[in-house]
Amino acid sequence: MIAPDMPRSVRVGDELDRVRLNAYLHEHAPDMGEVTEIRQFPGGFSNLTYWLKTTDGEYVLRRPPVGANIKGGHDMGREFRVLSLLNGQYNKIPEPIVYCETTDVLGAPFYIMKRVSGIILRATMAPGLELAPERMRQLSEALIDNLVAIHRLDIVATGLGQLGKPDGYVQRQVEGWIGRYRQAETDKIPAMDQVGNWLQQHYPRKQPPAFLHNDYKYDNVILAADKATGEPMPEIKGVLDWEMATVGDPLMDLGATLAYWSEAEDSPAYRNFNLTWLPGNLTRREVVAHYERQSGRDLTDILFYYVFGLYKNAVIAQQIYARWKQGYSQDARFGHLLPMIIELATKAADAIEQEVI
Repeated sequence: MIAPDMPRSVRVGDELDRVRLNAYLHEHAPDMGEVTEIRQFPGGFSNLTYWLKTTDGEYVLRRPPVGANIKGGHDMGREFRVLSLLNGQYNKIPEPIVYCETTDVLGAPFYIMKRVSGIILRATMAPGLELAPERMRQLSEALIDNLVAIHRLDIVATGLGQLGKPDGYVQRQVEGWIGRYRQAETDKIPAMDQVGNWLQQHYPRKQPPAFLHNDYKYDNVILAADKATGEPMPEIKGVLDWEMATVGDPLMDLGATLAYWSEAEDSPAYRNFNLTWLPGNLTRREVVAHYERQSGRDLTDILFYYVFGLYKNAVIAQQIYARWKQGYSQDARFGHLLPMIIELATKAADAIEQEVI
C-alpha cells in the first residue's frame, strides 16, 4: 500500500498568516469557505506548496520562497494564467481558483487551486517501493505518452501560443540560463563553463513549436491508485508545477525530462533525482525511442537537449544554493546542493565527450 501524497507541518520560516489569508479569501473567493488548517507539502526545491483545509474542502496554495525574484520560475501570476488557459482544454490539471498579485496578504503573490488527490512517486520513496518491473514500465511509458499529449495541444486554438515566442527560443534559453548561472555563481566549477560554451556552439535544427511544461517528471505527476492494492496505476490524474510552462521547441521539454531520468548505473547522487532507476523503467535511450515513435518528431539532435537539461538543472540548484548562502532560507536541504551542482555539470560534460545520453 502506497500512501497518497500528504502534507506535513509547515517548516520554520515558511509560515502563512491564516487570519490575513481568510480575510482576503472572504472577499475574493468566498465559495472556498474559511481556512481551518494549513500544512505544507515537503517535496520540491523551488516554490512553496501548502495544503489548505477549509469548511468547503481541500485546496492547494502556491507562493515563491522568501528572497526569490518573483519573475521567471517564481511568477505566480503566470502559472495561474497557464492553468486558466489549460482549464477545459487539458483535463489533467488542478482547477485554478484565485490569484493574489499583491504582497500585502502573505508577503508575496500567491494562487490557490483545488487539490487533486493521488499518488506522487518521489525519489525518496525508491528504497521502499516494491513495484513489479512490469508496472514500472507501464508507469514510465504512460509518463512519456502524456508528455507527447501535452506537446500535441493546439497552441492556436487553446490560446496557449500567447505564452511564448517560439522563434529563437532555444538560443534565448541557452543565453538566459548561462546569464543566470553567472549571476548566482558562488564556487568555480570548470565543467559549468565548458558545458555552457559547448551549448553556444552546437544549436540544434529547428523543431515545430509546441506547448512545453518545462519541468516534467514523476514527482510533478499525480497518479491514480489501484483501489484494491493502493499501488499506482498508469493513469495520470493531474500534472503539477506549471510555473515554467511556455511555447517553444518541445525537445527542450524532453531534454529536461531526460536530465532527471536517472538509471541504475548512474552515481548514487544522481539517482537521488528520480526513481526512474528502479527495475522496469524505460532507460533514457528507450525514452527517446518511445517519444520518437509516439510523436513522429526527429530526435537526431537529442544530445544537445539532454545536455541543456542537465545544465539548466544545475543552474536552478545553484540559484537555490546562492539564496541559502545569502541567508534567505533556513531549509537545511539547500545548504547541501553544491555536490549536486557539480554532479550535474560533470554528467553533462561526460555526455558531450562520450556523445551518449
